[in-house]
This record gives sequence, C-alpha cells and structure tokens, in this order.
Amino acid sequence: MAALPAGLVATSGQPVRSTCPYCGVGCGVLVTPQADGRATVVGDPQHPANFGRLCSKGAALGETLGPADRLTTPRIGDRPVDWQQAIGAVAKGFSDTIARHGPDAVALYVSGQLLTEDYYVANKFAKGFLGTANIDTNSRLCMSSAVAAHQRAFGADLVPCIYDDLEEADLIVLVGSNAAWCHPVLYQRLMAAREQRGSKLVVIDPRLTPTAEQADLHLPLAPGSDVLLFNGLLAYLVREGAVDFDYLERHTEGFAETIRAAQREASSIPKAAAGCGLPEALLADFYRLFARTAKVVTAFSQGVNQSSAGTDKGSAIINCHLLTGRIGKPGAGPFSLTGQPNAMGGREVGGLANQLAAHLRLEAPEDRALVRSFWHSPHLPSAPGLKAVSLFDAVADGRVKALWIIATNPVVSLPDADRVRAALARCELVVVSDMTETDTTAVADIVLPAASWGEREGTVTNSERRISRQRAFQPPPGQARPDWWIISEVAAAMGHGEAFAYDGPAAIFVEHATLSGHAAAGRKAFDLAGLAQLDEAGYETLEPIRWPVRADGGAGERLFTDGHFQTPSGRARLVPVQYRPPAHAPDAKYPLVLNTGRIRDQWHTMTRTGRVARLSHHLPEPFAELHPADAARAGVRQGELVRLCSPWGSMQARARLSAGQRPGSVFVPMHWSEQIARQARVGALVNPAVDPTSGEPEFKHTPVRLERYAVRWQGFALARERLAQIAPWQVKVRYQDCWRYELAGDVAVGEWSAPARTLLGAQPDDDWLEYEDRAGGSYRAALLRADRLIGCLFVSADDRLPDREWLSGLFATAELDTAARMNLLAGRPAGTQTPVGEIICACFQVGRNTLLEAITSQSLTSPAEIGEALQAGTNCGSCVPELKRLIAEAKA
Repeated sequence: MAALPAGLVATSGQPVRSTCPYCGVGCGVLVTPQADGRATVVGDPQHPANFGRLCSKGAALGETLGPADRLTTPRIGDRPVDWQQAIGAVAKGFSDTIARHGPDAVALYVSGQLLTEDYYVANKFAKGFLGTANIDTNSRLCMSSAVAAHQRAFGADLVPCIYDDLEEADLIVLVGSNAAWCHPVLYQRLMAAREQRGSKLVVIDPRLTPTAEQADLHLPLAPGSDVLLFNGLLAYLVREGAVDFDYLERHTEGFAETIRAAQREASSIPKAAAGCGLPEALLADFYRLFARTAKVVTAFSQGVNQSSAGTDKGSAIINCHLLTGRIGKPGAGPFSLTGQPNAMGGREVGGLANQLAAHLRLEAPEDRALVRSFWHSPHLPSAPGLKAVSLFDAVADGRVKALWIIATNPVVSLPDADRVRAALARCELVVVSDMTETDTTAVADIVLPAASWGEREGTVTNSERRISRQRAFQPPPGQARPDWWIISEVAAAMGHGEAFAYDGPAAIFVEHATLSGHAAAGRKAFDLAGLAQLDEAGYETLEPIRWPVRADGGAGERLFTDGHFQTPSGRARLVPVQYRPPAHAPDAKYPLVLNTGRIRDQWHTMTRTGRVARLSHHLPEPFAELHPADAARAGVRQGELVRLCSPWGSMQARARLSAGQRPGSVFVPMHWSEQIARQARVGALVNPAVDPTSGEPEFKHTPVRLERYAVRWQGFALARERLAQIAPWQVKVRYQDCWRYELAGDVAVGEWSAPARTLLGAQPDDDWLEYEDRAGGSYRAALLRADRLIGCLFVSADDRLPDREWLSGLFATAELDTAARMNLLAGRPAGTQTPVGEIICACFQVGRNTLLEAITSQSLTSPAEIGEALQAGTNCGSCVPELKRLIAEAKA
C-alpha cells in the first residue's frame, strides 16, 4: 500500500487561497487557519468569480470544520478495520463480482462534490480497468439535460457564456432559476450591473421566488410548459422579422424544420399563452422585449433541466439564440448555471455514464482507441452505462451486485428514495466513501472515511469553464483519506497499480491535461494542453483560468465567436422540439403538482451546512409552500403540519402559505434527511420518470395529495446534548449553544412529567421546573443544573408555542438569574424586551422582529438604509427580497 503523500497544509496564520465547495459559481476564498484547528474564511478579492463576495453558506465555511461527526476509521459492517483490510475487502468484492457476473455487474455512483482529480481517477478506474461504463454521478440529477442540449446544438458539451455576459447584457432572462438563493454571489453581480446599466430582468418560474420578486417581468408559467413558451417565442421572432438570416445561412443547419415545428405548435401569442397558463399581454411583453433587445442572455438552471423534457427545454432556448445570432458575442447567449461546484469538472473527465474523458465519445471507435491507448487499459466499454435512476433500478432487480457510492447521499437525493434504500439494503456489496454518517452509510457494507474540504488538494471548474484550485490547510482527521488515493489503492489491489501510481493530485491533473490535448488536437474547444507541463510548484500556484488553455498560450477565449461549432459540418444545429406534457399528470386522487428545490442557507442533504448553527435559523424545518386557496380546500392553516402523498411515498412538513405560489402547485425543499428529520424526505415522493435523452429525473412535477397531519400534540425541546428520537415527527436543528427539536405526535400522551425527565436526562439533585394544564393540553418543563439551563420542553395541543430564539439564548448564560428563571416557563423575557424572531439575515443573525422594530422606529425605507442601521443585507444580499417585503409589511 502506497504511503499517503503529505498534503500542502498551511501553518497557523497564513492565508490560503482556495475555492468554495458549494454551488457552481466557484467563488474564491481566503482561509486563515487558527491554532485551535478552526479557520476564518473570507472572500478572495482577486478571484474573478466573486471579487471578494461570499454568500451566507460560503461565509460560514470556517464553522463547518472540526472532527465532530466525522468518519475517521474504515469499517466493514460494524467492525472498525485498518486501511489494508478495507481496501482488500473492496478489491476482493469487486473482483469476485466481475469474475462471477461480468464487469457490468459492478458500478460506481459519484458526485459533483468530487475534485476533478478524484473524478478523473474514478472514471479511469471504472471504464478503463473494471471495464464497465456503469459510472454515473449525482450531476445527472441537475445538469445532464443541459449537457445533452449542448451536444445536440454545438456538437459537444460547451457553455457559450461567461459571467461578464451577465454584466454586459441589456436583457437577462432567468428560466427555472432562483439565483438570488441558489447562485447568490452571481446574482448580486447581475443586480449591480442592472442598477448601473439599466438592464432588464425577466424571470420565468411558476413560483414568485425571491429572484422573481425583483424582476421587471415575472412569467409564472404552468409547470413543464417551457418548450411551448420558447417555441412561441421562436415563431414570434420569425413573424416580427427578428431573425438573423445571414447568421442562419452561414453558421447553422436545421432552421427551416425547426421554424415550421414551432409555428405548428405556437402559431400565435394567444395559443402559446393558453398552453403556458399565462396572460396574453404578459407573454407579449416578454416576446417584444426579447425581439427588440440585441444583447440577451438566457440563463437556465434546474427548473429547466430537472424534467422529463429537460433536453427539449434546453434546445428550445438555444434555438431562439441561434435564430437571432445572439451567441458568441459579449452580453448574448444561452447560459447553463451549474448546480454543483464541480459538475463541469466531472463532465470534462467523463464522469457521466455516456461519456469518455476529455469530451470524447464513448460510442466512437476512434475515441475509444485513443483513450485506451493513452491509459494502457486492458479493455474499454463500447456502449453507454446505466444512468443514475436506471443504475439504481439495476441494483433493485439484481443486475448490479456491487456498488461504490462516493461523496453523495442517494437515499435522500434520488427520486423514489424509499425504493433506493430498499434496493441498497438488498444489494450484495455496497461501499460508501463519505466524510460523515448519512442515510446512505446506514445501508453500507463497507464505509470508507474520506477527506473533506480544507483537507484535500485539487481543482474544480465553475459554470463559466474557469478552473480554480482547492487547497488543503489542515490534515484530515484520523484515517480519512482523499478519494483519488482510496480509488487508486483499490485499483492497485486489483492488479492495476502501475496505471494508478500517482504521488499526488498534480500528477493526476497533468495526465488529465495531457489527454485533453491529444483529444483536442487543435480542433476541439476543451483543451488543457497548455497546462500539461505543470510541475508541483506550478500546480500549487495555479491561478484561476478559463479553458480552453492551448499549448500555444491561448486561454479563456469566448466560444463560438467565429461561428464555428464542433458538429461534423461545423454548423450549429437548431433542433425541432415539441411540447410534451410531464410524465405523470395530476388527477382526482393526486390533484397538486410537487416542485422541489433549494433554500437559501442549506446545501444538498445538509451533511456540511447542517453543522453550522447560524445557517439553521432562517428556515429550520421542512416546509410545504402552498397557495392559500389550495390550503383552504384542504382545511390547512399557516404553520400547521401537513402530509403530502404521491404514488411513490409520503412525508410530513410545516405549511407555509404564499400568494406567490402558483395555485395547484406545492414547493418542498430537498435538504432534509432521515438523520435530521423523521418522515420528511421529499425524495420519497418524487416520481422516477426521466428525460429519454439525458436521463435526468422529473424533480419539478410529481402529482401529490395534500392533507392535514392530524396531530394530538406538538411542541419543541431545547437541550445542550443530543436527545433520543421520541416523536413520530421530529426535526433536529443545530443551534449555537444547544440543539433544537421540533416534535409532534398523533397519539395522545397521558402524563408528560416522567417522559420529560427521561428525555432531558434529569438527575435527583437537579432543579426541575414544570407546569401542566391537562385540560388545555399544555405542558412545560425545564431542567437546571447548578443554575445552568440543561434543557427544556414545551408541548401544546395546538401550535401556540413560545419563541425558540429567546429560549435558545439562555443556553449561552452560565447561570440563570431569578428573573430569567421566573420567565423560563413563560417562554418570554420580562418587561418590554421583544424576542428577535425568525432570523432573516443569516450573515449577521438579524431577526424579523428586530428588523420590523427598526424599520418602524427609524422610518427605514430601503434595504440600504436597513444595512446601515443593522448590517442586514450588506454581505451576500440573499435576504434583500425579504427586507423589501418587511418594509412593505411595515408600511401596510
């Protein structure tokens, strides 16, 4: 077994330039390690993605560090083992499975959280040496439809735009993108340019999101109708003569058939508006604005991609830009906003089951021959492997018998997630590499502790093709190791050591760059040949750089400026597309449409952000956002618990009523896992239908039924230490000095005192305070030890419960004085002091009540004035839409 290379770990006090591990914006960070193992993290003012700005998640990165909750030792079953035993068990399991059933009986499922070097090694291992194309990634769940649309139109997965285009455009169209929350730093760049230049913003989204609230036009289209909307735009552009025929003739093909298809489907604004569920005047305003504005960027994200027609939606958008020649120019083009920090890096190295490394084609014999020769691999599959949903279908029916899951949590994130969990429980061998325990490690046979952000070296590629370094500044805890090292050791144990004898990530990157140069041969846009000669020092000091990086020194140019594309003809393809309704329509039994997505301060399944107390206050519970009319039909009030059911599963959540939600739809965030919230995994409801081209699932359109969750009691507990699970519905939230538990049950509890004492861990010498009103269904208790608050429990027959924020603040007090003790069970401070309320600004922990009081007492009329008074909104700006809402509320 090779020794683990010593990482380039910074000494205390020296800033380290690295990259944020969250969204695809790819923000640069400056990390200053501290002597106690913690670190301060600020934005890197020299990084061209963010110029020093960070969102609430990025600003809290330093608080995600530390050994707490980390996996530090390999294990087989429940037995801790050393690395030699673990590597041997994985290698033997995969070797035996291939010997008995062939290479397609094994698979890898990886992640956009991997660094490019990890991704490259995983892809090389699977395709080149296991001999299977069954390696897919959770990026399949978010960006594969955009990839397929790019390949259709441009001949390769090439993103035409760069971030500067958002600042140079006169019109930005955001489609299926809540960028204010999901790409906040990029959104703030866009908004700053809009204020300076007077550019227009159109948001196309069924929901009135925080992004849509600030738009010049918001088009709340019917879910799934994007193809019809953009076919209508294409037909309108033809009718109005807004077509660049010279560009079409010289640089494209397929336009005549595409125009005819759009005209057949959406021949008029009334026809398109009716199909999209939009007012005709509103749609006409958008069409006119697009037609009359030369510099247009249409940026699209998961609302477009996560659909059974996602590839067609991407093609419909691209068609409109090709028709008008608005591509390859400053301030113009279709722009796919990547979800994960390295989804694009994974695409560069062939991390999808239907790709080869370096943008080569798995189905092309000459491409396979090039890669096989370069890798000196014994075999290479000739057909695409199983895409994510199909991969887990194959696990369920026994075709895939050994699966290695790396840096992702499919038991939470995949559609039909209960079936995924059951399939993994039956699988002969499940290996999971991760940094912490997850819902997925719970069903693993072998668990491998992986290094995390801050402990590993490598590169990521952001949405504008910019490669940036992630750098280590602390050692991994215990026996945790980088993913490239783990995979290489397994490959060596299976007899392929010579091909995986890397002494560090620099060697892997150089191999990757060299292969890209061979593949490009001066003809392809993806080319890193100019980085193929990097030595260790050059790799360590590599500055953020946008590909292509050619051997002749050319780097980072805008794509398609010459009108040449990577299709066989060199012309871009306009692709005829037709509206197809979502795979499963609502009906009498399931009348609503479920839409899933992100919230502002959390990331994926919260394995990292869930460790940060200040990110847990804004939206601490799973919720279902409903239109008031839909809630009224179900007899549901604001704040009540509801159950959502689909043909695939069910969940419980807190109702949040919003007039900005489209009637007939319900929005639920994707983040909560079984480890954090019981019966709250939205993936259990999501239908497993996929796009026939990309394989991306239909996360935005699942038929569901809404009903009240008829609880007999509900409440919350606050405690210094973690508590046992005691309630049918329970949510665990990390606060600064305590844990918060939201609780509810549908079975009456006759007597609370004894279970409360057990729950909070009361000892005979402790102070025990309690109040009970059995007739009213109310119970309150608090446990103090040496005048220090240890825990408290508040229960009610309804949702009338005290303020959690004020009570949680008592845990920071070493000794509670008489006044605090007297008001403890009341759940509110004495006198006129007002609790801060729900946290609105996560960056500076400013609450709703504090904001409303300041707005009223100081006559604040803008987010800028609020920022001057309370700092809220002055860092990442994600809370600015909510600040505007509070100003309007105060005026009303």
